[in-house]
Amino acid sequence: MDMEFDARQASAQALAYVRKESLDIFNRLHSIHEDVRFVQQVREAYPDLPILPNLRCGAWYVDPAIATNEPAYFKSTDGHFGNWNFNLRRPNLHLLRLVIDSRGIILVDSTRAGKRIPDALSKTVPIWCAVINRAISRIHPDKEWDTELYCPPGAVSEQERLQIKANLDKWADALVKSAYTLPALPLPLRPLWITPSTSLFPQLPAKKDMTYLPVICLSASKQVEEGVERRSHGFSYVQGSGDDHELWGMGLTPQIFWENQARLLGSDRDGLPSVVTEVVNSSKSRKASDVWTQMPTSVYAVEGLLLIGALQDMPSVPSATLPGVDGEVSYVLVSSSTISSDNDGTLPDSGYVLRLMMAEGKKDQLHFLQNVLPRSTRYIQERLGKGNKVCICCDSGKDASVGIALAALQLFFDDAGSLLVRADGTIPRGSPSKDSIKTRLQWIISSRPQANPSRVTLKRVNEFLLSSPAFRRR
Repeated sequence: MDMEFDARQASAQALAYVRKESLDIFNRLHSIHEDVRFVQQVREAYPDLPILPNLRCGAWYVDPAIATNEPAYFKSTDGHFGNWNFNLRRPNLHLLRLVIDSRGIILVDSTRAGKRIPDALSKTVPIWCAVINRAISRIHPDKEWDTELYCPPGAVSEQERLQIKANLDKWADALVKSAYTLPALPLPLRPLWITPSTSLFPQLPAKKDMTYLPVICLSASKQVEEGVERRSHGFSYVQGSGDDHELWGMGLTPQIFWENQARLLGSDRDGLPSVVTEVVNSSKSRKASDVWTQMPTSVYAVEGLLLIGALQDMPSVPSATLPGVDGEVSYVLVSSSTISSDNDGTLPDSGYVLRLMMAEGKKDQLHFLQNVLPRSTRYIQERLGKGNKVCICCDSGKDASVGIALAALQLFFDDAGSLLVRADGTIPRGSPSKDSIKTRLQWIISSRPQANPSRVTLKRVNEFLLSSPAFRRR
């Protein structure tokens, strides 16, 4: 009995040690640095291919100085066993133009202990390639096109591959029937894989001899037993260190890490936490810009009458005009800021700016439904009736602003993207449906690929639009 207890206690202590080591920020940052060196080796092997991180984890491993400024968002959950999916809410179709122009891309991601390749790279990306290839073969049936599903044999069993393959046709049909437009691919897509255990990188033919467009899936982290491995340089290597940085990062983000990389990696273990706190606080206290650091995105389907942006990219005082945008612009700004507000969550505003306050994500969703959506859509209707364009911004530029824009697209534009708001500000009564709402979300994602509204945000928008008009007039 004592021996069994001792064994259990030793096992518990070992697990506690592994957990402590894996959450140590010194170990994490130096593990990331080790993986970055491997990513750089791959980059040097394919200097003509653009390299981009798969968000969010991949951003820790790709230096922004060499990364292509295109968001890639292949979720591992879309590749989890039994949950395989080609998700039309994150189709990543904007990457196709990059693949065509460069004759391939490199996608960077990582995974924690237990796997050599993350599901995002071993299954989600292969599904993406195969579905797009099949969609192209439907649009151009005269082409001889490779529509096979390719997965890494050591990571995906043949049985699972065949189970996934059985779903490809229905996903391809849904893509063809969607509001998305596929560019003309000169060759089919083909995933390839590289990990730190790869002894020989794939040899790509000359561009003139290519029979496919390579999508190189680069898994940055070395697979180690228990996920932690001691290094002689004074740290423990943690596999997939960039994952779940909210648990260990002390507020650090990939952007802050890359801006302060030398200082962070040059700090000793004891001094690192204070350095992290300093650089994080410094990032928060940066002075607001007088100009847009990144312009808002026009929704092309409605000829730019609606725009979507992020508050962090805005000037401190928004102007009633925007560079490259004809006519006057009004704003709906939704912030989690603690600026003083009225009890209804409205922040101080001017005639062409409506400011509303709410937390992003799952928090404040009842307030979003009952206050933010009704107030913002009434305001948008009024400003569109006056001939203004309307720019909608939230903290991330991906969630609440997308939800508000989605509601406005359904209420104030017909299925062809034509404005329904009359000169007197009234609109004809419409009949929203789940399909029409889905189509308008696809309009947004086509224009702004980084749009990533949470499921709960989309649920509230559907509730708002499919409820009685009396509710929307509250």
